[in-house]
Amino acid sequence: MTHLLSWLAEPRSDRGIRFARPDGDWDRWSYDELAGLAHAYAAGLIARGVRPGDVVTVVLPSGPAFVGALFGTLLAGATAAPLAPAATFGDPDRYAEHVTSALAAARPRLVVVDAAAGTAVTPLARRAGVPTVEAEDVRAESLGAHRRAPARLALVQFTSGTTGNVHGVRVPYAALEENIGAIRRWLEMTPEDATASWLPVHHDMGLVGCLLAPVVTGADLWLLSPADFVRQPTRYLACFGRLGARLSAMPGFGLAHVLRRVRPEQLAGMDFHRWRAVIVGAERVLPDVLDRFAALLAPQGLRRDALLPAYGLAEATLAVTGVPLRTGWRQSTGPEGVPVVGCGVPLAGSRVTIVDDDGQRTDEGVPGEIVVDGTGVADGYVGAAGFRATTFAGGALRTGDAGFVRGGELFVLGRMGDSLKIRGRAILAEDLDAVLCGALAVPPSRLATVLGLRAGTPTAVVYLEHPRQEWLPRIPALLRPLVGDATVVTVPVPAGGVPRTTSGKPKRRLLWHRHTGSNAAGVTSAGDQAPPVGPIRSGGGCG
Repeated sequence: MTHLLSWLAEPRSDRGIRFARPDGDWDRWSYDELAGLAHAYAAGLIARGVRPGDVVTVVLPSGPAFVGALFGTLLAGATAAPLAPAATFGDPDRYAEHVTSALAAARPRLVVVDAAAGTAVTPLARRAGVPTVEAEDVRAESLGAHRRAPARLALVQFTSGTTGNVHGVRVPYAALEENIGAIRRWLEMTPEDATASWLPVHHDMGLVGCLLAPVVTGADLWLLSPADFVRQPTRYLACFGRLGARLSAMPGFGLAHVLRRVRPEQLAGMDFHRWRAVIVGAERVLPDVLDRFAALLAPQGLRRDALLPAYGLAEATLAVTGVPLRTGWRQSTGPEGVPVVGCGVPLAGSRVTIVDDDGQRTDEGVPGEIVVDGTGVADGYVGAAGFRATTFAGGALRTGDAGFVRGGELFVLGRMGDSLKIRGRAILAEDLDAVLCGALAVPPSRLATVLGLRAGTPTAVVYLEHPRQEWLPRIPALLRPLVGDATVVTVPVPAGGVPRTTSGKPKRRLLWHRHTGSNAAGVTSAGDQAPPVGPIRSGGGCG
């Protein structure tokens, strides 16, 4: 079993984390230095009155201070609740809602910020009665180890916020350690296997998969920010082609960004032969994107079977299923004839069942709701009250995602709440996205389909960023085989006009509200059922 804090006892000085600097260089911190930083933060938190079992909210960007504050919180016997900095949101009103909701749910003893985060967060925390402190002021002179017995909960892990409501998942130490252990076994991680990542460290995929797993393994890590990757994806690729990284993870839109921004000649001199794993998750995975990404990097040695589609969610700590190493991904045909990428088999400690509307297990290949149970399943939400689209029941997790199992492998269709019943069939928004992306050759990051009943009429609304004029009249005919007589509305928007979560998933519920002009309480969006108000994740993703 993986022990989350064991690396702190004998931290290595020859390995560590390299944080990307704006000048193109790297700021290297050895694990020995980071361990000292974590103990300094633990001492400072204890001196500021943090008690065993308290929650400490950490609002910091990727950097040494985040790592120190995160592990310092755990060493102090408290529970860490990472929260996204304001820069990842853009809209200050929406960010204020997010922070206010998170603080009300987690009820932290203290909020750790930097100067930039403090400007936005401190007034909100003051209103909630929670003190804030800048990271630099927390650190105390560490006179040896500061370590209390760990709290039962390691993390309060906030979902990426596809709906307006934020939900903090209660992640026990045991679940976190078991899930990290399952990921390490899946990827055959050793201290020789460096990771590189641009994912935000406050979300499950970036936090658990691309920060905690490499740290407890004692492997080198190159850590960029999402903005670094957006501006210069070749810098991320160079971590593998020139610096020796072997493992990574990202959503499908990250692959699509590389395809848009990177030309073959920019890869000259890079060598990807040792790049062993690219976990692809967090949203429905499109086969065309996988094929084109593999083809772009193949001349420099990337193997097609290094692409590992996966499925997971914060409520299961992170990873549930994944394509095994060296086997290659495959696709199957979904219930509407749309190609669906397989997300692999359950990892150690996880079990997946597909159930129908009555909760009965479906037959092989028959779609239904994905139910997960096992050692990585969390134990509910902080401040849980009211209906949740994702529910915990008797140790099992009803995910609200649709999928089927074929040959032991999970195929994820999409979020059940982002669907519409037409002639008794559930039509998923992700299926419509996939049809349009394929027919129009549009990157998935530029469109989002939302579904619902408008004045009792089944309606599909397609939001398309900066479209070519000739695309718009084609859309109704492309969707007609799936949506039948439903009304199809196309909404051209400027670049960036599709609101997305901080992990890149379209905020479909918000888009539906915009279309109808309704408030959340009055919208009906899936057959005759009210829309779910729990955490909405696009299916097919690890996170």
